[in-house]
Amino acid sequence: MDNRFRIPKNSSLMTLAKELRKNMTLEEKKLWYQFLRTYPLKFYRQKVIGNYICDFYCPSVRLVIELDGKQHYNEEDAAYDRERTAFLESYHITVIRYYDGLIREQFGDVCKDIDHIVKDLIWTRN
Repeated sequence: MDNRFRIPKNSSLMTLAKELRKNMTLEEKKLWYQFLRTYPLKFYRQKVIGNYICDFYCPSVRLVIELDGKQHYNEEDAAYDRERTAFLESYHITVIRYYDGLIREQFGDVCKDIDHIVKDLIWTRN
């Protein structure tokens, strides 16, 4: 892989990331234990990328999945999310976001959507 896209990591966030893995939200637990943990491609939980901790990351297709609660829908947090997404995209990482309510109410559709996106990324990046 081209070194321009080598993903930086802020090691000082590792302890916090480990703590977040131990204390996942109900929606994160559901997505992890009922889908991503056994997905054919490896996903990581609470992955440190740069100065950010991403909910889920699949390195083989460079995909970040973020689960957003209500706190992400005010202007200040939305601006932070845009900045974070721009940083990740600068490393050729695709970012997808799902509202927590979708995990609770349309879990099967979210899983199908993720699977479709992963397969599309495999196709377009090979």
